[in-house]
Amino acid sequence: MGTKCLSHEFEVPDDLSPEERQELDSIRRRKQELLQDIQRLKDEIAEVTSEIENLGLTEERKNMQRNRQMAMGRKKFNMDPAKGIRFLIDCSLLKNTSEDIAQFLYKGEGLNKTAIGDYLGERDEFNIKVLHAFLELHEFTDLNLVQALRQFLWSFRLPGEAQKIDRMMEAFARRYCHCNPGVFQSIDTCYVLSFAVIMLNTSLHNPNVKDKPSVQKFTAMNRGINDGGDLPEDLLRNLYDSIKNEPFKIPEDDGNDLTHTFFNPDREGWLLKLGGRVKTWKRRWFILTDNCLYYFEYTTDKEPRGIIPLENLSIREVEDSKKPNCFELFIPNHKDQVIKACKTEADGRVVEGNHTFYRISAPTAEEKDEWIKSIKAAISKDPFYEMLAARKKKVSSLKGL
Repeated sequence: MGTKCLSHEFEVPDDLSPEERQELDSIRRRKQELLQDIQRLKDEIAEVTSEIENLGLTEERKNMQRNRQMAMGRKKFNMDPAKGIRFLIDCSLLKNTSEDIAQFLYKGEGLNKTAIGDYLGERDEFNIKVLHAFLELHEFTDLNLVQALRQFLWSFRLPGEAQKIDRMMEAFARRYCHCNPGVFQSIDTCYVLSFAVIMLNTSLHNPNVKDKPSVQKFTAMNRGINDGGDLPEDLLRNLYDSIKNEPFKIPEDDGNDLTHTFFNPDREGWLLKLGGRVKTWKRRWFILTDNCLYYFEYTTDKEPRGIIPLENLSIREVEDSKKPNCFELFIPNHKDQVIKACKTEADGRVVEGNHTFYRISAPTAEEKDEWIKSIKAAISKDPFYEMLAARKKKVSSLKGL
């Protein structure tokens, strides 16, 4: 007796015996159970597929993405502070408020202190709000002026422009007087004395200054600055002694800047790079370090022209009709996707890269092989990619049942 597809009902003859009808009922029950098993399997496949789609939204993966973007934002900030802040805001890593940006600069993690000073000293209205919010994070209560200046001047490096210094010191004086009411008659008094202390520091500790001022000269220089009156001599003497005994510490860019990054690279050398929009070959000095590929116009440049994070990229040898010994960096399985990278334009602007692949030519075949080997070792893998591949493989095997 033949049967049709499980999805169709059997044609039941009218002249079946009781035994045949009983067998037919049994077949129907087994068919129903099989259909239920198939539906359960479909539900399991749908559940696994949903898990895969949601895998990229897990907290751990979001944290990894956030950390990568934060690291990139810090590097952008060190190259161009305004661009770096904009990048972090666009990535929702900073709120577009003076308070949130001030907190980011005050913590200073991975930030170049010269770049912090340049940003805080800008005359833009929003930057000035950030400067005041930055100073509100400093607590100067019950500190003498030198102690407060030490704290303030350690949190960034003073820029070289007089107008920037003026804005920053005026904001400092305002904050100090707010924390210590009654010490000075006015903010102007604190402002003038702060400059006098900084100049004293230079005069006492710069070896090029031969005529070191005495405490009497320092006191005489600051007569009449307290709204026409004199400041207590003990106060001025204490400030003088503090500076004489311990000069201000000028913060160096503390190992988180790009100079430190390039100190001990995995590999470096001259290579030719094919342009993105304009397909011309340009000679660049490449440095491979910290899972990133940096390139410079000259070996003496402090800051790179471009940064290529190597995470989840691949590398391969390629033939090129115009240049020998070529290899490419690309995103596997996404040939039209732009690689996440940044570069500095000729006018100093930091912009996103526009390469779907980076084609590079080495001087010799041996150097090409060495670069490929070194870059392969430096490419970092996101472990979630391997997990995702394993889950997809599992789903494929279930669908094949």
